[in-house]
Amino acid sequence: MSKCEVIAIANQKGGVGKTTTTLSLGVALAKEGKKVLLVDADPQANLTTWMGWYDQDSLSITLSTLLFQYMEDKSITSKESILHHKEENIDIIPSTIRLAKTESDLNNAMSREYALKNCLSDIKDNYDYILIDCNPSLGMLTINSLACADKVIIPVQPHYLAAKGMTDLLSTITRIRKQINPQLKIDGILLTLVDNRTNLAKDTAKQLKEDFGKFIKIYDTTIPMAIKVAESSSEGKSILSYDKNGKVAEAYCSIAKEVLNNGNERKKTAVINAITR
Repeated sequence: MSKCEVIAIANQKGGVGKTTTTLSLGVALAKEGKKVLLVDADPQANLTTWMGWYDQDSLSITLSTLLFQYMEDKSITSKESILHHKEENIDIIPSTIRLAKTESDLNNAMSREYALKNCLSDIKDNYDYILIDCNPSLGMLTINSLACADKVIIPVQPHYLAAKGMTDLLSTITRIRKQINPQLKIDGILLTLVDNRTNLAKDTAKQLKEDFGKFIKIYDTTIPMAIKVAESSSEGKSILSYDKNGKVAEAYCSIAKEVLNNGNERKKTAVINAITR
């Protein structure tokens, strides 16, 4: 069993904090002493930009390159694609807008659902955690992300329309689990961009717990809305570096501890199962 845990940060709705969660959770895990790789699986490449790689045309190897190498049955140069962010102490496989064309090409590829899994296979054991920033759709890139993930975290903004879209995502996850990746688990629903001053946020959170809380974990920690998150992105820093004592940084550190605890339980269960076989 690999020591690495692959987590997809997924929701087909945009603007719910997937990229913020991927970066912030990754940095929080790194601060706990874990080796972390982020994968920018969104053609918008917001994660790549946020981490300071603004001139993406100058990047010689990106996720698009790796997926193309897979489709052409060429040697996959995953190690050469990795960029290291010294300040945040995390790695990233970057993306560019070219990934949109690559996703279209994937539809005609052999074993298309396993392309990303194959791209990560040679480097997976170099990390404790790989976090995948999924694009806001339920297309082939997201399917690939879920196909290679051990679990998925679902960021949800506490608005009625955001909560309503959960059904389609859960249906996709169920199909992936049945047909492609039976090991996939939902680690939890993470409420993001929460404004606790409003009744809407409180009512939506309550509704989510009533509708999904019986069979999906909803994290106790919620991520508050804060202007400093937008400020940190323009500075090329995570919120944990930009505002390390703020409420958002504190919340992501709390989520990281939950993820670590869940991972430890998973490893204990695997050991027990191996001994009792």
